[in-house]
Amino acid sequence: EMQTQTVRAIQLLRQAFNPQGFNVGINLGRAAGAGLPGHLHQHIVPRWNGDTNFMSVVGNVRIHPQTIDQVWSEIDRLHRA
Repeated sequence: EMQTQTVRAIQLLRQAFNPQGFNVGINLGRAAGAGLPGHLHQHIVPRWNGDTNFMSVVGNVRIHPQTIDQVWSEIDRLHRA
C-alpha cells in the first residue's frame, strides 16, 4: 500500500510541478525521526537541477517558493481530475 501511494504521489507531483527528480526517504522508529516506536513515514521531495538543498543545513533557513496551501490546492485538483 505504501509503495502504491508513493507512486501516486510522485505522479501527482510530476503533473503539478514538473520536477526533474525526487528524493524519497523513509523514517522508521524514534531514532530515525519518526517520533514513535514502530511508526513509519515517508518523505517525497520534488527536486530541480540547481535547487538549493543545502540551505536548511548551512543557512538555517527554508526556501518556500509556494505556500503549502498552494501546493495542496494543485495536488488536490489533479487528484480529483
